[in-house]
Amino acid sequence: MKHLKSFLYVIVIGILLVSCQDDLDDRIFPADAKALNNFVWNAMNIFYLYNEDSPDLGDDRFASNQAYNDFLEGFSQPEDLFEHLKVNEDRFSIIVSDFRVLENALSGIRVDNGMRFGLVGIDETNDVFGYIRYVVPNSPADQVGLKRGMIFNRIDGQTFTTETNFNELFSPEVYTLGLADFVEDELTSLDDEVQLIKIEISENPIHYHDILDFGSTQVGYLVMNNFRRNFDNQLNAVFGEFKAGGINELVLDLRYNGGGDLRTAIDLASMITGQFPNELFINQIYNANFDNVSANFTTQNRNEIGLNSLQLERLYVLTTSSSASASEVLILGLQPYIDVVQIGTTTTGKFEGSTTLYDSPNFRRQDASIHHNYALQPIIFSITNAIDEGGNSLGLVPEIQLSEEFRNIKAFGNLEETLLQQALIEIGVVSERKNKFKSKTYTAKILAEDGQNNIDFQRMYIDLKDDSPYDQ
Repeated sequence: MKHLKSFLYVIVIGILLVSCQDDLDDRIFPADAKALNNFVWNAMNIFYLYNEDSPDLGDDRFASNQAYNDFLEGFSQPEDLFEHLKVNEDRFSIIVSDFRVLENALSGIRVDNGMRFGLVGIDETNDVFGYIRYVVPNSPADQVGLKRGMIFNRIDGQTFTTETNFNELFSPEVYTLGLADFVEDELTSLDDEVQLIKIEISENPIHYHDILDFGSTQVGYLVMNNFRRNFDNQLNAVFGEFKAGGINELVLDLRYNGGGDLRTAIDLASMITGQFPNELFINQIYNANFDNVSANFTTQNRNEIGLNSLQLERLYVLTTSSSASASEVLILGLQPYIDVVQIGTTTTGKFEGSTTLYDSPNFRRQDASIHHNYALQPIIFSITNAIDEGGNSLGLVPEIQLSEEFRNIKAFGNLEETLLQQALIEIGVVSERKNKFKSKTYTAKILAEDGQNNIDFQRMYIDLKDDSPYDQ
């Protein structure tokens, strides 16, 4: 097959070009820059979705081995070569110096205080405040009593403005958070302060779920903040509860879901439906080295456990500008099959996926080099759905556009919470908005959010060993 031919060709070239290096078993020192750069170039040449648009990734780019070696030696760090090989419009491909940190992040493990927040700027002023989106259970933020909806406006005594360097301010392992509130429509500092520390925590992406009882209408409500394979069985168990509870409507809250494992998203789509077994869910479009892959609805998860499917014909999904990647693909993939009612604000606009590439003969984790911990997470495929519709960088626009009321955030599951209440109105179990928040007329917008510099931010990924075109 064409991708196999390309793979063998590049591997042979790679062996020839680094033939001056010692055998792996004989080397006892860390890999040098040239060896690392060779790994980076080979991996990007084979897998990178945009390899044809990157001039120095062409198979015929170098006239000789010496020319290739000279090229590699022109980059003192693998990060420099990686950035050089990326195309300008690529915002999401990354290189990491320690793949263990990446693996932990993709599993929901990181050093963190557990406070998930957005930073909001008030137009026509210099005022900025943070609002707590949610708190990871049993985290330091949870232990000091922080709750969804709380507002803050300073760190270690420094009050936020539009000029604040937030990356620097939130980076310490320990900092003191100053709470705030709006008093007569003015952002006002409170005396309350809490100290937050960062520890290693593991976050369950299935943050909240419930069955809302409206008599003949049972509404399932699920807040899903990421797609992670190590929680697949728990997700299936939640749908077992929904199924046993006889829900006939579902509100899926993806407003803070930046993506994750594509297979988990496909399983979720299959649990929402179930009446389309083995039919096409999405197409994964690769570069010319690979054949494209059809990813279908499934009846069991990767642990070979049968899925609890609801057979729904309609889904209400809540989104914001933080809904990205696999969240967007879930919506895109379901649209040809069922009625997807999107409520909220426009999504990020990322319909590309990646995988982790290690420095090993087949780029997988097994037999990875013992001389370094570098790995790549490049974009390797784009997405179209069953009717060949693909997403774009502008994101998915909701049919019902409604912003969160940053100053009036209510708990998940509260029937008066802005976006959930609107979904219930659309379902027909609530007649109109209650207690609509009123304030001085001004506009506010999200300036930043927690985690946006994390290595797993807004990623959609697959596992080479069971989800890629590699073994076709």
